[in-house]
Amino acid sequence: MKILAIESSGLTASVAVMTTEDLIGEYTLNCKKTHSQTLMPLIEQLNKDIDLTLKDIDAIAISEGPGSFTGLRIGAATAKGLAFSLNIPILSVSSIDGLANNILCEHSIICPIMDAKRNQIYTALYKREKGQLNKITDSKVIDIETLIEELKTYDQQVTFNGDGVEVYKEIIEQSSLLSVFAPKNLMKQKASSIGDLALSDYGLVKKVKANDFVPVYLRKSQAEREYEQRIKNND
Repeated sequence: MKILAIESSGLTASVAVMTTEDLIGEYTLNCKKTHSQTLMPLIEQLNKDIDLTLKDIDAIAISEGPGSFTGLRIGAATAKGLAFSLNIPILSVSSIDGLANNILCEHSIICPIMDAKRNQIYTALYKREKGQLNKITDSKVIDIETLIEELKTYDQQVTFNGDGVEVYKEIIEQSSLLSVFAPKNLMKQKASSIGDLALSDYGLVKKVKANDFVPVYLRKSQAEREYEQRIKNND
């Protein structure tokens, strides 16, 4: 099986082509360009460099969210358009699961944290056993102080990654947690981590038709929240 993996849930734009045996190629950009500027050019350049046509792809693996509302919509539109035109399925993977899959450590709680703004983060907790990534809590939106208190109950080392580390690292370090932080090459989203989960299928993947795929936001967008507040204020 050969898949194209797309990750657009954060600032990082990443695409990869993988098989069940190997990572054939991966391009990742962490810059201020929008995903509408980068995703398709990255896909086209990657396919060109590995002498691959889109007709060789058996499925599209996509980070479903949570994350940036704009990034997720662009990623979803790209994946749905390709999958529909090629008549292939979409393999939907949580962006938090993908971040956790960057970490191979088996003696630590794995805790990705994505900045959700408004003093909150998107997160879930994981353990890796015999190479397999196991999710031990549901994905959720939570504030960092509540998360730290939850982590203390495990009384174990915690490995953090994700863009939330940049925002909350000092708070984590000042807590009594035994915490470590992923190196820079494992800190941000990677399409290959999404693709690896899609191919390994540890029960963390949903297979859907192109028309049925929808991003997972976990909470309403700022525009929706502001609209509801205006309606409430006018009542």
